[in-house]
Amino acid sequence: MAELTWPEIKDAVEQNAGVILPIGATEQHGPHLPLCTDATLAHELALAVAEPLNMIVAPTVSYGYRSRPTTGGGQTFIGTTSLRGQTLMDMVEDVINEFIRHGFKRIVLLNWHFENSNFIYESAFLATEKYKQTHPDLKIMIMELPFQTFSDETMAKIFPQGFPGWGIEHASIFETSLMLYLHPELVLFERAVDDSAEYYPWYDLLPIPSKIVAPSGTLWKATQASTEKGELAWKELIPMVIEKISFELPL
Repeated sequence: MAELTWPEIKDAVEQNAGVILPIGATEQHGPHLPLCTDATLAHELALAVAEPLNMIVAPTVSYGYRSRPTTGGGQTFIGTTSLRGQTLMDMVEDVINEFIRHGFKRIVLLNWHFENSNFIYESAFLATEKYKQTHPDLKIMIMELPFQTFSDETMAKIFPQGFPGWGIEHASIFETSLMLYLHPELVLFERAVDDSAEYYPWYDLLPIPSKIVAPSGTLWKATQASTEKGELAWKELIPMVIEKISFELPL
């Protein structure tokens, strides 16, 4: 969208193009991955699925809600730059309102930062409540995560020593492998480490105690990542996302 002219966008809207809003964060991802990891993966996934869905990719929301210890390391790392929940909700709702003003009827919120989840849902809910009488054909799809899991075969290849859960996998095998495949120039793989906090509770504590924060910001194993694992996951993820969006927001 950012590289198109307004007449080009007008033509696309008239041809029932949809719009994808990638949503990420500016968050530490260990000593080996850049702060832009969540924003980059959301953006790249949106670009990868947009054409067969007749969708335009909007500029990425690159700031997200506060990092939490067991899913991102928490607000204890230099560089992690976060928004208050209300700020994120207001921004995403404003952007949705603008998409509707442009004439888009199919809108996808494609998120890669776990902590954004409920806030972007609220933004979409408020927008649809506002327009449900005047825009009955409006549909908003909220992908708080763009996947639930992968095939058993793929999971076994990516996590041969067992799967710890997507939250604890932060900056570890999965994200590092995807970045090695998509943007190896941004990965300092020689700095990758395997790390963990003393323990990962299923609840949160404030102020954040150091015992539930992985010292490096890598919450599990990053050294087991590889380009091959990234390619395997990416090639399974793209058709999965295309299938779900096509089903819910048909052309």
